[in-house]
Amino acid sequence: MILGVIPARGGSKGIPKKNIKPICGKPLIVWTIEAAMQSKHLDRFIVSTEDAEIAGISRSFGAEVIDRPADLATDTATTLAVLQDLITKIDPNIVVLLQCTSPVRTPGLIDRCVEKFQKSGADALATGYLCDLFEWGTYSARRQELQPFFHDDGNVYVVRAKNIINGDLFAGKRETLIVDRECSFEIDDEFDFWLNDHILRKQNPESAQ
Repeated sequence: MILGVIPARGGSKGIPKKNIKPICGKPLIVWTIEAAMQSKHLDRFIVSTEDAEIAGISRSFGAEVIDRPADLATDTATTLAVLQDLITKIDPNIVVLLQCTSPVRTPGLIDRCVEKFQKSGADALATGYLCDLFEWGTYSARRQELQPFFHDDGNVYVVRAKNIINGDLFAGKRETLIVDRECSFEIDDEFDFWLNDHILRKQNPESAQ
């Protein structure tokens, strides 16, 4: 089974109720729910949350919701722990982690990730982009001579369940998928929210009415 998982706790501090805050005409989480629903490779997808309001909105847009234990909804709870908890309730072979703080996805992105993951025989795959940033004072040559490194953007991760059980999301053979730069802006603060809203409005003018 290929299981899609959308983690969405209710206790956001930087942006209150971030996961359900309206963005381009819809609650933030709905963009990820709709992307999961359009995938032809996900056998099942669920929203994991402890928050009744998030659960209600998710169900109203067609998502299956599994209640998250309160101890896995704290500021210190890890995504790995959330996934490990889910695997005790569901028995997937592959987990596709979809973070609702990355609402911009090109059509078919999830399926492209799953297909590359399966074709390559990888144990873990992440979307991202080639980054050429560097710490000030550590590099003095021309920027064109930099060797870019892959930076995972938080949009889509595909992981074998055995990695989750063993406590290492990135163990074994790792694969990457370079995505359009517009898909790589994760929401952590108000500026990120503003930026993603503008990208979504450009890509989905009908939703911005």
